[in-house]
Amino acid sequence: MLEDTSFAIHPEKTAKMAKENYLEIGDIKSYIHSEGKWNLTCTNGNVLIEFYTNEIIKIEMVPFGKNAYTNSKAVVLETSDVAVQFTENETELLFKSNTLQLKITRNAARVYVYDNNGNLLTGDGEKGMRYKHTGEVLCYQTMEANDHFYGFGEKTGFLNKRGEKLTMWNSDVYAPHNPETDPLYQSIPFFIAFRDGIAHGVFFDNPSRTVIDLRSEENYYSYEADAGTLSYYVFAGPTMKKVIEQYTELTGRMPLPPKWAIGYHQSRYSYETDEEVLELVQNFTELEIPLDAIHLDIHYMNEYRVFTFDYNRFTNPKQLIKQLKEKGIHVIPIVDPGVKEDPEYLIYQEGVKKGYFCKYMEGNIYFGDVWPGNSAFPDFTNEEVRKWWGEKHEFYKELGIEGIWNDMNEPAVFNETKTMDVKVIHGNDGEPKTHRELHNLYGLMMSKATYEGMKDQLKGKRPFVLTRAGYSGVQRYAAVWTGDNRSFWEHLQMSLPMVMNLGLSGVPFAGPDVGGFAHDTNGELLARWTQVGAFTPFFRNHSAIGTLRQEPWAFGEKYRDIIKKYIQLRYQWLPQLYSLFAESSRTGLPILRPLVLEYPNDPKTYNLNDQFMIGDNVIVAPILQPSVTDRALYLPEGRWVNYWTDEVLEGGKHQLIHADLDVLPIFIKEGTFIVNGPFKQNAGVKDNQLTIHFYPSESSKYEFALYEDDGETFEYEKGNFMCKKLQVECNGENIYLSITDDGLFVPTWKLQLLVHNGDCKSVYLNGKKLPEVDDNLYVV
Repeated sequence: MLEDTSFAIHPEKTAKMAKENYLEIGDIKSYIHSEGKWNLTCTNGNVLIEFYTNEIIKIEMVPFGKNAYTNSKAVVLETSDVAVQFTENETELLFKSNTLQLKITRNAARVYVYDNNGNLLTGDGEKGMRYKHTGEVLCYQTMEANDHFYGFGEKTGFLNKRGEKLTMWNSDVYAPHNPETDPLYQSIPFFIAFRDGIAHGVFFDNPSRTVIDLRSEENYYSYEADAGTLSYYVFAGPTMKKVIEQYTELTGRMPLPPKWAIGYHQSRYSYETDEEVLELVQNFTELEIPLDAIHLDIHYMNEYRVFTFDYNRFTNPKQLIKQLKEKGIHVIPIVDPGVKEDPEYLIYQEGVKKGYFCKYMEGNIYFGDVWPGNSAFPDFTNEEVRKWWGEKHEFYKELGIEGIWNDMNEPAVFNETKTMDVKVIHGNDGEPKTHRELHNLYGLMMSKATYEGMKDQLKGKRPFVLTRAGYSGVQRYAAVWTGDNRSFWEHLQMSLPMVMNLGLSGVPFAGPDVGGFAHDTNGELLARWTQVGAFTPFFRNHSAIGTLRQEPWAFGEKYRDIIKKYIQLRYQWLPQLYSLFAESSRTGLPILRPLVLEYPNDPKTYNLNDQFMIGDNVIVAPILQPSVTDRALYLPEGRWVNYWTDEVLEGGKHQLIHADLDVLPIFIKEGTFIVNGPFKQNAGVKDNQLTIHFYPSESSKYEFALYEDDGETFEYEKGNFMCKKLQVECNGENIYLSITDDGLFVPTWKLQLLVHNGDCKSVYLNGKKLPEVDDNLYVV
């Protein structure tokens, strides 16, 4: 193709698109206030103002001839009755809640948002909001020299996106991912801006092709969309954590997944027969390598027809799935949106008869080439279609399946544009729009249909859905993996800031394909990647057809034992991780975190890409290069304890640490604790003992909410959970542990406390002295 040659930089192709053709929205002429909303009529359109909460403002520019964006699929929060003080003078309109202040100039309708201390959060400056008669919208916001930008969903490159130009257009990208690969599969036009210790957030809610430009101008960033209105939300913060909580209050939070879904997943494109699957499971069992899920890629289907099995390859899938579930292993089949054009195929027949497939305005069905050949695509923007698609998952439920893997749902099509014709019309629940306007919603709406359908089918059990494509709000329905990465060390390196930024974007349940999907991995890379995977929220080994096998034992005993050690470690950490998943489902905060989230006053954390935190007190610093056993480690203020050796390192500086191939550097902050359990073969095995590992300091106080429930149903929503608020305080000699319980669930395990590094004189539980049963070990 010419795009693979120097033609790609032909002068005519690289000429910058002129933005001079944009028109300003113009001066404010009048306004109307009704039911908590302000509608400002300007020279060339309207500006709409709405306070969702004291901390969240919606601002929307609607050029004349367009309609306001009233059917957002990302936003689930209803507006509340916010007390807003409104005043005006000759030059501006002023709006004030308890937390935010909004100023709009009468001249040119420039918008400025401040916190109540007078700090400017977002401001139009001299450029403001603009539009074109051809449908595009654009706005500029002022940018300070010390602004840092995080989030933006699934993007390659470094953690801090200052200096980047980011496109939101869900795309199937099999070509090698690198720092300039943009766009990818997910489009989440939300970010956190951080300046001088104060954070705020911005979410541009527009599912057409959009570009957020943090590169082209020194004092401004811009947001540009191909279609629709300019609709954006500002979140007050003032901390990064508060911004995430506010954004996920608006767009929803991850439901608590089944516990098995946060175990280890094994996949390949493809495990092609039931014999191959049984042999795979036998190897895991005999080698005592934990396993919770096996993924079946497209070869399990009958000529790639969704909702079918190839009975020549899988002679009795129901029996196979039953056999695996008895071992605690779940089967997750891939389900793509493309429905094979076949008049004898029931799914296709129903879709045509009921008008459920995407169509052109003239009424003819859109067809695209994907795995089954010529295929039709359900219009997931319609509730009736989503319900139909969800009901079809009864096929999988009847086989005993509780998890679904949605792929190719950008939607991907094998053509030059890589997706559906943008002239296709979507019903959009009664507000028809073109695919050009709604493209980025397709994966989100498929995830919604799948999750809600499986939830209905499973009658009280939690479903698991994994998706490749999505938009803001996808966390309500699905986990996300970062797509078709490759078995390169550089891709292992890139995966850390990708998963961190997804977490900052409200998508906590995320991870890359461990070992790399395409290309050939090797033992060292797979071992180091598995070490990282043991702590990514989604933990799956997946590889492509035609590549070297990369199951844990694929590269011999030396590497197998290291990989096994870290898969087992994942299960030892499940109590800690499951508790963090529960916290995330309540607050939206990520499980895997960049250091800047916990140490926002430390500039050395602002673009730290090769380390991450689990919760608020654990730092993981993996080895990310071949043949390397030493690396620089940055530890923030405080003292940090080596998880493996109990060696104490001083924080507030860099350290040089050694890590042989079998060692993943993990550090626990002194004065805090973690909760680990025993090794087990899968997440369904009940624990009988959990250990609180406490690392005392001379003076400290730390608390953690240890969470447990049945791990598989929604009974926790009715109070059938257990949340132990553990608080430990020490004064250098004595340790004071307090525990308060909430919820009705009674766990199978008991607690014990192990004190690391030093002999304490006494340990007290809720005021009562505990006997020491072994060296520094106490039964709680």
